[in-house]
Amino acid sequence: MSSWGLVAALPGFVDWLAVPSGTRAKSLGALHGLGNVVVVVLFLVSWLLRTGSSDHAPSGLSVALEVIAILIGAVTAWIGGELVYRLGVGVDRDAGLDASSSLSGRGRAGTGSR
Repeated sequence: MSSWGLVAALPGFVDWLAVPSGTRAKSLGALHGLGNVVVVVLFLVSWLLRTGSSDHAPSGLSVALEVIAILIGAVTAWIGGELVYRLGVGVDRDAGLDASSSLSGRGRAGTGSR
């Protein structure tokens, strides 16, 4: 359900606040976050349009909003990939395939403490 998008927005916003101003990551992060809010709103409006129908059948407008939301979501997903994989936003530098749990207080497996 799209409400999970709103749950994910809080830690995403906290991550975004830590990104230095004037960087590409800051502007892409803002675009990613705002785009995802638009996606949630579009799906919410589509859902509200469906609840107005006795059989919850989608109207043409409802389907159009959903298609637009999916397209915007695809773009914001790509932007999220850029943020994580290309710019390293939110990536623990001590992470690795055999890294210990982030709750353990240790860095990469076998490297001791951070």
